[in-house]
Amino acid sequence: MDRAQLLLVGLPLFLFVTDLFSLFTPPPPKPPSHHHHTHLSKPPLNPETLDIPLQKPTTIGGIGYGSTVNINFCASCSYRGTAVTMKKMLETQFPGIDVILDNYPPPLPKRLLSKVVPVFQFGVIGIIMAGEQIFPMIGIMTPPPWYYSLRANRFGSIATAWLLGNVMQSFLQSSGAFEVYCNGELVFSKLKEGRFPGEIELKDLVGKTLANSRVTDNLGVVWS
Repeated sequence: MDRAQLLLVGLPLFLFVTDLFSLFTPPPPKPPSHHHHTHLSKPPLNPETLDIPLQKPTTIGGIGYGSTVNINFCASCSYRGTAVTMKKMLETQFPGIDVILDNYPPPLPKRLLSKVVPVFQFGVIGIIMAGEQIFPMIGIMTPPPWYYSLRANRFGSIATAWLLGNVMQSFLQSSGAFEVYCNGELVFSKLKEGRFPGEIELKDLVGKTLANSRVTDNLGVVWS
């Protein structure tokens, strides 16, 4: 086998091993959610050196101050635009609230299968291009009839395998989720409802959760 054929055979195996290694390697710890406040912070100013008094931020003491909303959505489903719209709406309606956008991954079996799809794609391409050398290496001296059918329309078979693999991988990587959490409490789930929340609906749900949190905090202060 020449170098091109060895590359067609070895590349799928290399991709499969690297994907499995990266899949089971624990991800690095996430930085604190307030990191964007630290690296953009400016050095403190001395009010005595200014001619006008410093104005306190308007978000301090806002209705959403100290609260966090997590919007976990399917990144491969083109839901980012909806998530960004909801983020801007919540930040406007509840000044001081921290809205965090994050990807909601599919279940582990689907993630594993999505790693196999590229191996299938490159494997089919390798068999079509160098099947006459690959089959004897695995103990099949005479290639099966379907190999000659694929070989007869080489470019069409390669394009079909590539397109079908991309469609399958997109399906396996999608979770269809749009889950909204307010202070760790699930307030809306697209997986359960089967639809997206309306802006007014989501505003009311988050507002009720914030109101209940404040009532609970006030009761805790009174009892303490």
